[in-house]
Amino acid sequence: MTQLTLSKAVRARRVWTLQSLWSLLSLARQRRALAHLDEHALEDIGVTRDEACKEAKRPIWDVPDNWLKELY
Repeated sequence: MTQLTLSKAVRARRVWTLQSLWSLLSLARQRRALAHLDEHALEDIGVTRDEACKEAKRPIWDVPDNWLKELY
């Protein structure tokens, strides 16, 4: 019988992956909410309806550039 032991580095990587997944899901939720804002709310944050729709249609893996800098 073979036993595998996970090192601390592997466990830390798994935690980072779960945190990343949570962040991606949160980003998707925020994009959906942006798409449902009314014109007044969009005007308040300085975003046009076209910009909001474009942002809402971005895929979940299309993250902001500053997220990529943190990964590398």
